[in-house]
Amino acid sequence: MKRLLLFIFALTTILPAFTQPQKPAPSAPKTVYIRAGRLFDGAGDNVRENMVIVAVGDRIQSVGTAASVVIPAGATVIDLSHATVLPGLIDCHTHLGARADRYAEINRFRDTPFQSAFAGVVNSRKTLEAGFTSVRDVGSEPFLAVDLRNSINEGFIVGPRIVASGPGISITGGHGDLNNYSPQTQVHMFPQERDFQIADGVDQVRHVVRAQVKYGVDVIKILATGGVLSKGDSPGAPQFTLEELKAAAEEAHMAGRKIAAHAHGTQGIKNAILAGIDSIEHASLIDDEGIRMAKERGVYLVMDIYNDDYILGKAIEFGLPAENVEKEKKIGRLQRENFEHAVKGGAKMAFGTDAGVYPHGDNAKQFFYMVKFGMTPAQAIRAATSSAADLIGRAKDVGTLETGKFADLIAVSADPLQDVRALENVGFVMKGGEVVKDNISAARH
Repeated sequence: MKRLLLFIFALTTILPAFTQPQKPAPSAPKTVYIRAGRLFDGAGDNVRENMVIVAVGDRIQSVGTAASVVIPAGATVIDLSHATVLPGLIDCHTHLGARADRYAEINRFRDTPFQSAFAGVVNSRKTLEAGFTSVRDVGSEPFLAVDLRNSINEGFIVGPRIVASGPGISITGGHGDLNNYSPQTQVHMFPQERDFQIADGVDQVRHVVRAQVKYGVDVIKILATGGVLSKGDSPGAPQFTLEELKAAAEEAHMAGRKIAAHAHGTQGIKNAILAGIDSIEHASLIDDEGIRMAKERGVYLVMDIYNDDYILGKAIEFGLPAENVEKEKKIGRLQRENFEHAVKGGAKMAFGTDAGVYPHGDNAKQFFYMVKFGMTPAQAIRAATSSAADLIGRAKDVGTLETGKFADLIAVSADPLQDVRALENVGFVMKGGEVVKDNISAARH
């Protein structure tokens, strides 16, 4: 009887290995050869001609001259020999859940959080198809950017690689709070929303940063001054003490996250730099001392100098309140002038547009203004490639076309080093070795 039981046990243990269908062996990663008539790799100022990029799976295996790369018969070839090929672009300041056609104040009370989620799905695709293969989302409904990031990474929806923050951390009555309404008025997604958005004092700041890390953010966003598109605060007024900002930076860095500070005002910018924050968003009223401090400490400036046009134009048609219009009139021109000063002063600059304030997909319209206010086309493009990748902590994966990086690349018909506005019409987009958009390749086989 004992032998029979052992025999039955052996059969039930061994037979499934023979009777269950065997999983097929994983297929070899796909190899794609991309011919580039002109190649700007994001690492320098120059364009190389007649190059071939070899992508294996989702990574770049090699980049070489057409004469040095042997393309096997029957290989998959994408012919961009008449185009300029560049790294996938990076926007370091977006709000994927925001819509630029909904400025009316009443929408804050009508919309559920799901409106932002629907917008995020649509805007993610628009952003990617515009050539921005990576973005940093620095403020959306909690925790929409995290969910978008995860859904895109899973292949469930289409969009760029996302470095996700939670809602911007604000003081009570600051840029991120609901101001100038009765005490009974509340807008929230969760009953404890203030636990991860509003903070007063060092201990609360530490708690809110830790809570955001708990919910999976990649980067912390803190509001170091008032804002333009908010009620009841002044863009130039500091928010948070230096000690509070230091606590936020310390907590973020201990958790392995970078931290970005929304800061329009001169003193708030300097406080954020002194606190050890990694990037200053907007930096509208930065002065020469602030530029020098940022340069000395290696702090990036992310200055959104395109959207002034939209705010003082179409946004008014979509219900932007008069208070916000007047703020922008005072800030927009000065921000562009100070951008020029920062370029001349040698500060580190990364591309960021505040997408969502203007329509997603128009991100590349900012390049023209970056060149108009002091950058060369190559500098402006590097701000959106290698420099942006460095700021968001992804330089080992994106930002340049080099061996080992993700096969994230774009192509335009014209030469953006001669006319940077060529980037407003991206005809080809590849993300991770997969073609997302192709309106210009001569042939594919």
